[in-house]
Amino acid sequence: MFDKLFEPIQIRGMKLKNRVVMSAMGTHESAESEDGKSVTDKLIAYHVARAKGGNGLNTVEVTAVDKASAPFGFLSIAEDKYIEGFKKLNNAIHDAGGKTCIQLWQGGLAVASDQQAEILVPNDMPLSAEYTVPGITSERLWDIVNKFGEAAKRSVEAGFDCLEFHCAHNYLPHSMLSGGINHRSDEWGGSFENRKKFPLECIKAIRQNMPEDMPLFMRIDCHDDMLEGGLTVEEVIDFCKDAKEYGVDVLNISRGNIITAATLYEVAPVDIENGFNVGDAARIRKETGMLTMPCGRINTPEFAEKVLEDDKADLIVMARAQLADANFCNKAKNGQVNQIRYCIGCNQGCYDYFCNSLYDPSIKHITCMRNPGLLEEATDSLSMTSHPKKVVILGGGIAGMEAALDLKETGNTPIIIEKTASLGGQFTLAGAISAKKDFKNAVDKMIKDIEESNIEVHLNTEASLDLISNMKPDALIIAIGSSPFRLPIQGTDKCIIAHDVLSEKVNVKGENVVIIGGGLVGFETAEFLASQGKKITILEMKEKALQDLGPLRQITAQFAMNKLPITIETSATVEKIEENVVIASGKEYYYDDVIMAVGSKSNDTNVYEGLDIPTYIIGDCKKAGVALDAFKDAYYAVLDINK
Repeated sequence: MFDKLFEPIQIRGMKLKNRVVMSAMGTHESAESEDGKSVTDKLIAYHVARAKGGNGLNTVEVTAVDKASAPFGFLSIAEDKYIEGFKKLNNAIHDAGGKTCIQLWQGGLAVASDQQAEILVPNDMPLSAEYTVPGITSERLWDIVNKFGEAAKRSVEAGFDCLEFHCAHNYLPHSMLSGGINHRSDEWGGSFENRKKFPLECIKAIRQNMPEDMPLFMRIDCHDDMLEGGLTVEEVIDFCKDAKEYGVDVLNISRGNIITAATLYEVAPVDIENGFNVGDAARIRKETGMLTMPCGRINTPEFAEKVLEDDKADLIVMARAQLADANFCNKAKNGQVNQIRYCIGCNQGCYDYFCNSLYDPSIKHITCMRNPGLLEEATDSLSMTSHPKKVVILGGGIAGMEAALDLKETGNTPIIIEKTASLGGQFTLAGAISAKKDFKNAVDKMIKDIEESNIEVHLNTEASLDLISNMKPDALIIAIGSSPFRLPIQGTDKCIIAHDVLSEKVNVKGENVVIIGGGLVGFETAEFLASQGKKITILEMKEKALQDLGPLRQITAQFAMNKLPITIETSATVEKIEENVVIASGKEYYYDDVIMAVGSKSNDTNVYEGLDIPTYIIGDCKKAGVALDAFKDAYYAVLDINK
């Protein structure tokens, strides 16, 4: 099955067993090492799990080549002392049947998360009224060129099968190449020929320190978005032809820069179309004659196979897909596609957690909504229990379903009691807008998995204490969710609840709609109705709207609002709702329909006190929040039950 995707490929002296590449993804796990920049046992176990899961090539996350600019929480290969750690990692991945690649990196502006790391940028860059980062000197550029060569030499000694040069995402090589960033007037800037000099010299230095039969990959932006004077696809093709002459074998086609909203393309959220780089990658492949692999929301084997069948790429980057499911490749190859846990592009556990980890020491590393055990493979992974238990689960939303599936998978007998006529809970609303079809697909698949696993489900059933006691469970999981909150003000009886709009229980007939609440639910309700041609005004009491969305989803939400008839009024505290008018902070907002979207409150779990069995409260009834927490609660409840 998926013959193209699982066809071997020879690149110089390296043979990969299939075309699937797990590209570099920041984990922040190195922050737990002695110096905050080294390989850890958890990082090794994480990579080994993907190698055992059938992945073709494991790429280690961005790895600093220069000591002075190597930030805390990122791997480094800038000194010889790091070689042994990488040897241990390589040996473990090789023993698991995998191949390895290291991504050689100089982070430019991106190292600013560590105040001790030197920021290297092409030109003087004001960061504040008090401080300007000076542009890198010519001497230091040559020094970094040499550092890339030295890092390559160490990487070869450490036992990597291939190397990757990072020339994208606003890091120093990309910044020097792009006319939108590099405004120098010396030998390193001005003309495109001059701007190509630094990255080409880096490639030359890397290649000189590699065996002839070792492949060299390069991550490159297919073009610059939202950046005046930035790289065009024609310039990228021109540069890649030169890079080929200097010894690059494979192009990892990416996109994005961190100084504009185009940063969203680096770890594209659910709102961005699947495979959005494939078209540019195919053109670059055709015009350079080089092996290429596109990245960007390619999260199903069917999609990946189609790209290869259509002769648009040679390899496929499937990175977050393997965060969500370490056994993605084996399951796909064996035709077990129904067993794959698919990435849905939520970004909550990977990108959002990574960004937060840079400033919040309580966050040790990234995680994944679909796989809460990510980077805990050696410590907290689910396994078959030696003491099977009957577990009653109250609530058939995502927390309850996740707990049921994990319990079943580990040899227990779960029973779901759901008071409504269907499973899915509020997560079904998340897929109401077409841009989030992956969310709907995920919950639909979970429901199907429940059915195919023959898990006992009681719908339209109130969970009384007598009913639970008569089932004689060994443990109880309470996952009864939350309920929409109504503001305690005059006129709330005139409001439609946003959840009823998204579930289409209520048909909003009016043209002018006021939505109270500018969080995720309020925005998605606005987008849902605006796509039907209605004019929307969102009233948000805080100074900023959409604060419960991650940074990249905030960008895509803003893009959507710019295209649709949606207006947001911030610092607008609703005082009362009258007939056809909402009064907020002294202003009047006229409406045909008014919708309440001000959050949810946890449902009461106290009614289930008194049962003399281990009880776990998970999901929104524990604390109304994001879906990531619901999945995590379920996972760790099952871990405890299995002890």
